[in-house]
Amino acid sequence: MSHSTIPRLVIATRESRLALWQAEHVAALIQRLYPEMAVSLLGMTTRGDQILDRPLAKVGGKGLFVKELEVALLERRADLAVHSLKDIPMVLEAPFALAAVLARETPVDAFVSNRYGCLEELPPGAVVGTSSLRRQAQLIAQYPYLAVEPLRGNLDTRLRKLDEGQYDAIVLAAAGLRRLGLVERIRCEIPLSVMVPAAGQGALGIETLAERTDLIAHLAPLADPATTACVTAERAFARRLGGSCEVPIAAHATYDATAQTITLRGLIAEPDGQSIYRGERTGSVTAAEAIGEALAETLLAQGADAIVDRLMLGRAVRQGG
Repeated sequence: MSHSTIPRLVIATRESRLALWQAEHVAALIQRLYPEMAVSLLGMTTRGDQILDRPLAKVGGKGLFVKELEVALLERRADLAVHSLKDIPMVLEAPFALAAVLARETPVDAFVSNRYGCLEELPPGAVVGTSSLRRQAQLIAQYPYLAVEPLRGNLDTRLRKLDEGQYDAIVLAAAGLRRLGLVERIRCEIPLSVMVPAAGQGALGIETLAERTDLIAHLAPLADPATTACVTAERAFARRLGGSCEVPIAAHATYDATAQTITLRGLIAEPDGQSIYRGERTGSVTAAEAIGEALAETLLAQGADAIVDRLMLGRAVRQGG
């Protein structure tokens, strides 16, 4: 494919160590594909990085991590933005497009502690830190004797707070620790049977303007078909359920290459873990979006609609409308 029409690319990225690793990783992949193309990074601080004293669900959700990067795309200061896919809102606004989803690193959550080897070893009252209502709900449901406390900040900040003794253990995405060479911090990877990950967890997404069809064509070789199909199902499930930080939603899909099918496991819960709806659905890889939507409809019909209605009403009240 000719790439003479794009002599240089600017990648917008947050300035956390993990975000920079992700952007540099994508830059290297692009450079390998197109050696003559000049690729540079535009480091930015987002509101999500700045507001650290309140839970994400209270201040606008994960979209806070992408808004400034999207402004850079609109103002043509950057050509594309690299995100952890789980940070990209389930509904992308009109001018933006998800150009490519890369092969996924492990999607599971990691148990990190300096004193204990796994969740089961934690004594009653032990303090577990997490920034996610999804993790909070699943932790409380299965370990009601633990104290689950909010934990904000980038990955290094969270590890520092653990090391300072503010928490007995914290739960982080295993993918981020692996990417930064911090595998030794993982005491155990939490099984999917214990904690279902966030939609898109472990995958990197490349965002650009939908009108940049030339750029989207250039980025197409970076996409991983199996990961793309799985996260399409996961994101469709989350989107149908209101897909925001205020609603504890989990989704994980696996791909069967032989049967050409996807199996999606999904969950929606009350933040306090008192009520959880779970389900599973398998279908053709070509119907990934429909699989996600159908599983969501099943859980809504079972009673999950009450959770969505109540939590979304709470958000409307907080926002004044």
